[in-house]
Amino acid sequence: YVQAADVAYINQETILGGTELGLSHYPMFNSPQEIGTALVNTGFDWIASSSNHSMDKFEEGIISSENFWEQYPEIVTTGLNRTEEERYQDKFIERNGVKFGVLGYTYGTNGIPLPEGKDYLVNIYSEERLREDVEALQGKCDAILVSMHWGIEYQSLPDKEQKFLAGWLLQKGVDHVIGSHPHVVQPIEVRTDSLTNDKHLVVYSLGNYISNMSARRTDGGLMVKMELVKDSTVRLNNCEYSLVWTARPVQSEKKNHQLLPVNLPIELVPLKARNSLKIFTNDARTLFSKHNRGIKEYT
Repeated sequence: YVQAADVAYINQETILGGTELGLSHYPMFNSPQEIGTALVNTGFDWIASSSNHSMDKFEEGIISSENFWEQYPEIVTTGLNRTEEERYQDKFIERNGVKFGVLGYTYGTNGIPLPEGKDYLVNIYSEERLREDVEALQGKCDAILVSMHWGIEYQSLPDKEQKFLAGWLLQKGVDHVIGSHPHVVQPIEVRTDSLTNDKHLVVYSLGNYISNMSARRTDGGLMVKMELVKDSTVRLNNCEYSLVWTARPVQSEKKNHQLLPVNLPIELVPLKARNSLKIFTNDARTLFSKHNRGIKEYT
């Protein structure tokens, strides 16, 4: 499914510093670089790298992660920079005659300060910074997509800042906004501009994709599909979502975590996992039936 998409996006929450920097888990993560290789092999094209964990291995972790991604020039990463020059380098993805400008940000770095004079390392958003970057892309591409690491963890509804920034970004010329960080799914909106009739996607939180979290609502997430058409302009023609759920080894009795579509035939779902998958699915569908706008689930 991922490989079939012209452009596939994912948020990589943790630094890929590899064994050289010492693998580590909560509360300061450092992941094996083989995760990055797996993302490439799966077919992802755009990796959003900035998160509240971006400074978990300090400057060395960011440099190590970006050095790793340098071996895959076909992959576009956003949110982390080794130099001031990289910070101001425009990022584009072009497919089928459509050119996307992409940006990525986080709200902060868990209180770990950036080194003095090196604010460029992590894209921490502010209205001034967002405005500057969006304006820099205007006129250079057909559509601007922004990844936002924002919101409050474990909250199923977007907070005031998310709602404000989503509308503000669209007003400034961003076409579609993709959110992460809360670790639970949040509503999806397709907004229609009253003047131009253009449609804009806002995903407040994709939730978790592959994770080891087990608390209610944190064990699954979203895959969202956008179909864009280019004629005189680039417009959103169709938009749908599906729900996915992660079976941990204790549930699946398999060695590795397994990502399952929630509509998988029940006989293919491990026996110990069925109740948890059902709870996640019901919670998400109840939330979305009340709060989603302009988008439907596909199977």
